[in-house]
Amino acid sequence: MTVLPYKEEPADKKAQVARMFNNIATTYDLLNHVLSLGIDVTWRKKATKMLARWQPKHLLDVATGTADFAIELSKIPSVEQVVGVDISEKMLEHGREKVRQKKLSEKILLEYGDSENLQYENNTFDAVTVAFGVRNFANLEKGLQEIFRVLKPGGVLLVLEFSKPKRFPIKQLYRFYFTRWVPFIGKLISKDRAAYAYLPESVDAFPDGMQFVDILKQTGFKETKWYPLTFGISSIYLGVKPS
Repeated sequence: MTVLPYKEEPADKKAQVARMFNNIATTYDLLNHVLSLGIDVTWRKKATKMLARWQPKHLLDVATGTADFAIELSKIPSVEQVVGVDISEKMLEHGREKVRQKKLSEKILLEYGDSENLQYENNTFDAVTVAFGVRNFANLEKGLQEIFRVLKPGGVLLVLEFSKPKRFPIKQLYRFYFTRWVPFIGKLISKDRAAYAYLPESVDAFPDGMQFVDILKQTGFKETKWYPLTFGISSIYLGVKPS
């Protein structure tokens, strides 16, 4: 099932997602931290620490948005460069400004890029990351195939994504918060209710947990792992491209 931000418009998910993020770019960081109660920062730090075990030098951060994860990844001692790509120019503008302010312009490069048609050669990156972005891919399988292609043999994919808690009462509280409060707060701050109504719908439609692990395996990834975080509200997924 394809979930769209603007249901009344023609069904081109990629174009709609780009437009949505352009619309909310100025308030995206604030809303992320408010709506996740600041836990998203902890999740990124945990994912970065996990990835550091592979000692990657050249990283690709897909759906990089305003570069929060790219900035965190650049702190890994072995990292020489992080390339971040996104289909929203407005998000990239904000990301570039953050990178400049932190004096990381020589280490972090942000470029316009489509996850389903990456502009890089085969076997280019030691690691690829996607934080809260795979559920926005218009074609999940095609996006993962492109990531697999640009990874070096032995390279690792790390995905950080929202998931659906399964246990009472977290499941019920989470659902109420995501379906009622998130759209309401999102509309107040960003003035785009559709964007934050789309968030819980896209999470609900995403094949999380073992379903996503199975998709990674079908794409060709080995040594796949799934680590639920914070009662299953989000998850880290890992997959390695065979040598």
